[in-house]
Amino acid sequence: MGSFLHRWLDSDIGYSFRSSPTAIVAALIALVCVFCAVFAGWVSPHNPFDLATLNLADARLPPAWYEQGSTTYLLGTDDQGRDILSAVIYGARISLVVGVVSVILSVLAGVALGLLAGFRGGWIDTFLMRLCDVMLSFPAILVALLIAGVGRALFPNANESLAFGVLILAISLTGWVQYARTVRGSTLVERGKEYVQAARVTGVSPLRIMRRHVLPNVLGPVLVLATIQVATAIITEATLSFLGVGVPPTSPSLGTLIRIGNDYLFSGEWWITIFPGVMLVLIALSVNLLGDWLRDALNPRLQ
Repeated sequence: MGSFLHRWLDSDIGYSFRSSPTAIVAALIALVCVFCAVFAGWVSPHNPFDLATLNLADARLPPAWYEQGSTTYLLGTDDQGRDILSAVIYGARISLVVGVVSVILSVLAGVALGLLAGFRGGWIDTFLMRLCDVMLSFPAILVALLIAGVGRALFPNANESLAFGVLILAISLTGWVQYARTVRGSTLVERGKEYVQAARVTGVSPLRIMRRHVLPNVLGPVLVLATIQVATAIITEATLSFLGVGVPPTSPSLGTLIRIGNDYLFSGEWWITIFPGVMLVLIALSVNLLGDWLRDALNPRLQ
């Protein structure tokens, strides 16, 4: 592990990372957020899912530095008496899981369809690209809202696992288009190169050519796009949860916490919505900055 890290730091990408203070700060922020989210059970001071520990008498307590605050709840409590700090940590885990899984599904579908369209061409390419045009003609958030709403209507008594599955599917179906168009354009360039023609002459199957020869050479733009799309997927999940069609209300998602806090914002309980909003901004901003750095680092014209 140490030798791999040393080799990576000595590579061109590693040098680009070491020479970019913005990328280093963004990586540190993202690393802290991911660490707290993954190890929420050990990092958070309370468990917001444990209803036995909730006390309605502690509802809407201000942060600890206020006179009415308590050191037990450093960032205050929400309307159910849940610790805001713990709810934000657990909410970040929910947002990160939904964002990462939905992007993985979008990448798998988009890369496969983009490779197929660019390499095979013909009516397959025409059909898939027209389908992409239709998908792009609708705002992504409206498509996700429609799918999530239909899923909730079809499964009104669904458990939390099914509700999360519907949410991830809704976000994935709106994200695969960009990967498909990106990979298709790169594949059109790669399929005319000599190494692909040589593989065809030697009798290599088209599927093996796509998988072993073309795919590794079109993954650069996909990695950059996937990094940026993680932040977009997290914001989409928060938006759907804010609108009430995202994660179940019992789960302290960042979007759900912001929606709950919005009802109390003008009555003085600003901490219920501000702190989840700050966490959402930190995650999205750090991931976007890492995506911008990765785009520049993988651009050969900037080397």
